[in-house]
Amino acid sequence: MSPVLTLLDHPTWTTLEAAHAERVDAATAGHLSRRDRGVPHPVEDFLFRYYSVTPSRLRRWHPGAGVRLEGAAALERAQWRHYRPVGDAVELDVTSFVEARGRAVDFVRRLLEATVSRPARLGCFGLHEWAMVYRAGEDGIRHEQVPLRLGQAGTDEVVERHQIACSHFDAFRFFTPQALSRNALQPSRDSQVELEQPGCLHAGMDTYKWATKLSPLVPSALTMDCFDLAREIRLLDMQASPYDLSGHGVEPLPIETAVGKAAYVERQRAFSERSNELRRRILDVLDGAR
Repeated sequence: MSPVLTLLDHPTWTTLEAAHAERVDAATAGHLSRRDRGVPHPVEDFLFRYYSVTPSRLRRWHPGAGVRLEGAAALERAQWRHYRPVGDAVELDVTSFVEARGRAVDFVRRLLEATVSRPARLGCFGLHEWAMVYRAGEDGIRHEQVPLRLGQAGTDEVVERHQIACSHFDAFRFFTPQALSRNALQPSRDSQVELEQPGCLHAGMDTYKWATKLSPLVPSALTMDCFDLAREIRLLDMQASPYDLSGHGVEPLPIETAVGKAAYVERQRAFSERSNELRRRILDVLDGAR
């Protein structure tokens, strides 16, 4: 079905564009300042390193399908990929986008539909991060250049007295060789649609990945909502991790304790609900582009 057409005059859409730029600038200012000074940050740099989306790319405003921007035909936007001029206006060429990215659209739709259809599995306690450094001293594997909060022996002991149940392949693939067999699941790229579930922190962060991969079809406001959630989830991911990030102002959430476990599950449940809301919004965008 064709998206319902919305006409935005030049003052209106340029105001929206400027507001988006301000939102991105505020969200990325710390990262850019540290980058310019050569100061790494093990929490926030992840969103730019792992997802490979630069602040400048994130800053580019896209209104999504069915929005015609009046007075834009003479501007650079008219030359952007998957846009087309219509008189003195510009709009997203949905047909062009779907023809070029159809396989990605189909995969993301299947993945998100499968994920929202499942109950959230809670209680993994972020042990995927612990499994990434389990017995790492034996072969020198290090996931982060920061110290371990409990030391290597203490970290290994936490892994050994818990059941690991990571369902996310892009976390599982970073497990140390010694940790692989300790996982209750053996996720693969081929089983991603089968195993993805909304309680997984990494799946929640990946709403941002799918939004950026489907840009410019996905409106920038939705992409930034996914970014904000991913940043919050990443913080919990690192608070619950085995790393000592006190030097970066990150307070640990000790999941090796009963109190820490309860706090983790409470936040994990809230993130699963928020991530499902974003998945449904992305699916609405894809449904509108059929």
